[in-house]
Amino acid sequence: MPDLMWLECVSSSPDLNPIEHIWDIMSRTIYQRHVAPQTVQELEDALIQVWEEIPQETISRLIRSMPRCYKESNYSTFALNQMIPCQLGACANRRYDANTSYNNSSMTLLNSLTYSRSTLQFAHIINAVPNGDHNLNSLSPRLTVMASSESSAITELCQNGRQVFMDASQLLLTYADNILRSPNEEKYRSIRIGNTAFSTRLLPVPGAVECLFEMGFEEGETHLVFPKKASVEKLRKVRDRIASERDKRLNGSNVAVPAATGSAQQAQSPSLASEIRFFKTLQSNAQHVMMYELPELQQKAREHIPVSELKAKAQEKLQQAKSLESDTSVNEDDFLTLELLCWFKEQFFSWVNNLPCSRCGEQTQAKESLSPSDDDLRWGASRVENHYCNKCQYINRFPRYNDPGKLLETKRGRCGEWANCFTLCCRALGLEARYVWDATDHVWTEVFSSSQNRWLHCDPCENACDKPLLYEVGWGKKLSYIIAFSKDEVVDVTWRYSCKHEDVISRRKDVRESWLRETIAGLNKTNKEKKELLGRLIVEIVEFMSPKTPKPGDLGGRVSGSVAWRVARGETGLQAKSFIFVPTEKEKADKRFHLQYNIVDDRYTRVSNNNEVISGWENGVWVTESICIFGPTEGSSSAKIGWKFECASVGLSIESISVRTSSQTFHSGNINWQLHSQETQVEANADTALHSYPEFGNASDVVLEANLSGGEEDAAWQHTQLFRESLSATEHSLEIIITLKERS
Repeated sequence: MPDLMWLECVSSSPDLNPIEHIWDIMSRTIYQRHVAPQTVQELEDALIQVWEEIPQETISRLIRSMPRCYKESNYSTFALNQMIPCQLGACANRRYDANTSYNNSSMTLLNSLTYSRSTLQFAHIINAVPNGDHNLNSLSPRLTVMASSESSAITELCQNGRQVFMDASQLLLTYADNILRSPNEEKYRSIRIGNTAFSTRLLPVPGAVECLFEMGFEEGETHLVFPKKASVEKLRKVRDRIASERDKRLNGSNVAVPAATGSAQQAQSPSLASEIRFFKTLQSNAQHVMMYELPELQQKAREHIPVSELKAKAQEKLQQAKSLESDTSVNEDDFLTLELLCWFKEQFFSWVNNLPCSRCGEQTQAKESLSPSDDDLRWGASRVENHYCNKCQYINRFPRYNDPGKLLETKRGRCGEWANCFTLCCRALGLEARYVWDATDHVWTEVFSSSQNRWLHCDPCENACDKPLLYEVGWGKKLSYIIAFSKDEVVDVTWRYSCKHEDVISRRKDVRESWLRETIAGLNKTNKEKKELLGRLIVEIVEFMSPKTPKPGDLGGRVSGSVAWRVARGETGLQAKSFIFVPTEKEKADKRFHLQYNIVDDRYTRVSNNNEVISGWENGVWVTESICIFGPTEGSSSAKIGWKFECASVGLSIESISVRTSSQTFHSGNINWQLHSQETQVEANADTALHSYPEFGNASDVVLEANLSGGEEDAAWQHTQLFRESLSATEHSLEIIITLKERS
C-alpha cells in the first residue's frame, strides 16, 4: 500500500495498537473450543467465525480507550497523525467480508484481519468530525481535549439512559467504596476484566470504564488495578461526582443530558444494556448446547453410564406399569429418564459446598476468587474458587468447568455443572433433551416424552421429574425468564413453570417482549424448519395458555446444597407456623430454659430438655414476615422474625434472661433487635456476646424479635442478614438462657 504512511517506530506499541486486544480475544476463544482446529483450513474457518462473533460493543470500547492511550503514551500529534493511515476515512466503515478469498495460509488471513479491524478502530471518532472532514490534523485537538478533560468520562457516562446509568454507577460506587473502606485490601484494588459484572454492566456502557481510569485504575493484562501510588483522594472526588449525579436521578431532578455529537456518543435507550446482556446469554447458551451433539462426547458419556443396567431397570418397571394398566401410554424412554435421573443424583455426581482440604482433609472456607490457568480456560472455567484451609493454610482450587466432557471426569459441582453434564448424558442415551436456563439463577434439563407428546421437566440436583411448579410453589422463587436451548431451537418456556402468570409478567422488565420474540426467532432461523418441531411448539403453546394447579409433589423445598445454601437463597419452601416455647416437666423442675440454634446445621438444641433437637429454623419461630433466615426474601425490602417463650401457663415467671445473637448489615441496611413482654421493651445487643436483661424479672412471657429494613434498590434484600456464619462455624448463632421461679 504505497499511498499509506506509517510511523515505523510505533508498530510494536501495545498502547496505540488495539488490534492486539482483538487478537487476544480471538486466540482465547479458539483455544477454549473443545476440538481445536487441525488444519490451516479449519483454522481459517474458526478465525472467520470468531471474528464475526466479536460484539461491536467490544470494538467500540477499544475505540473509546484511544484518547486515554494517546495521552498516556505521550506521543506527539505529529506521531499520531503519521501512524494512522491517511486514508482512514475512506476505510473507516469497512468491515471484514467473510466471502473474501485468501491464500491458503493462516498468516495471510491474520494479516487481512489485522488491517481491516485496524482501520475500523477509529471509525466512531472519524464519524464525530463535522462536515465529513477526515483530516487527522483537525482531529488531533479533539483527541487532546478528550484526553485532558478531567470530566469527560463522567459526562459520557451521564449521557446514557437512566436505567443504564443507574446500573453502571451503582457498580462503580461499589468498586470505589470498597477501596475507601479498606484501602489496604488487595482484593479490592483489582478488577478482573473477565468478571461477569464488569464485562456485562460496565464494559458495554460508554464512559463507565473511563470513569475507573479517572479514579486511578490502570490496565493490566487480565485486570484493572488500582496501584499503591494512585491517589485515594482523586478516587474519592470522582466517586463523589458520580454519587452526586446518581442522587439527582434518585431524587427525580431534571437532569439535562447533552446531545450526542456523533455515533461514538449516542445515548443508549434504557433497556439497551440489559438487552445486550440478555442477547449474550441467549447466544452463549444456544452455541453451548451444540457440544452435546459431538459424537466423541456422547461416547465418553456412555463409557461412564451403566447403560445396560439402567435399560434393564427401565424395562422391568415398564412391565410392572403395564401389569397395572395394560393400555398405559408411557414407554421405555420415560422410565429410562427416571432411572438416569436417580443414578446421576445418587451414584454419579456430587454437590460441592466447600471442598475438603486435599492436603489435610479438614473443611475449607471460601475466599476471594483465583485467576484461571490456561488449562482452566481450555475447559471453560473462567472462574476459579479458592477453598482455603485455615488449618494447614493450603489453597484448594475449584475451577467452575463449563465443558460437559470435563465434568464427566470431575463429577462434581453446583446446579450449573449438574444440568450441563446431565443434559449430555441424556443426549448420549438418545433422549431428546434441552438445557433450561432460569434468569433467577438456576438451570435444569427438559426431556421430550414421545409417548406423552410433551417436554418433561427434569432436575438432576433434586432427582425431580415432571414437577414444573417446584421452583415457584415449592422453593418460593420469583420467576421471570426461563429459556430452553437445544440443537434444534430456542424456546421461551417460562409459562410451563408458573401458575402465577400475571406476577411473572410484572417482573419481565429486563427486555422488551417484542425484542425477545424477534431475537429468539432470529436464533431459530439458523435451524432447518421441521414439521415435527412445529407440532411440538403448538402443543407447548396450548400448555402455556392455561396456568397449572399445584400438585402435592410441587410443594417441597429444595433438597440439593447445604441448609445454609438453600436458606440463603430462600428455597426451603417452608412456611413457618407460630411456635411458643413452654417449659417441659424437666425444665419446670430445674427452673431453667436453655435454647441454642446453629445455622450451619439448621437445628435448635433444647439443652435444658436433655439436648432435644428441633430440626429446621421454621419449627421454632413464633412470627415471620418475608424472611428466609439470612435476610428478607428476594424482592422484599423489609422482614421480621421472632421467637416467643411463655411460662405463666405452668405457674412460673422469669427470674433472669440472657440472650446471644448476631446480624450484619451492608450499605444502608438496618436490623433492629428487641426483647419485649407485655410490660417491658428493650433493644437487644447483636454483637455475638451473651447479654443479660434484668428488666424482665417477674415477666410471664418474652419475645425476641428482629426487624430488617433498608438497603439499596433491587438488592435491598441482600443488605440485611441474620446469623451470617461460615459453613465451618461451630458457634451457636442464637442462644437464650432463662432462669425461672414460682409465680407469686
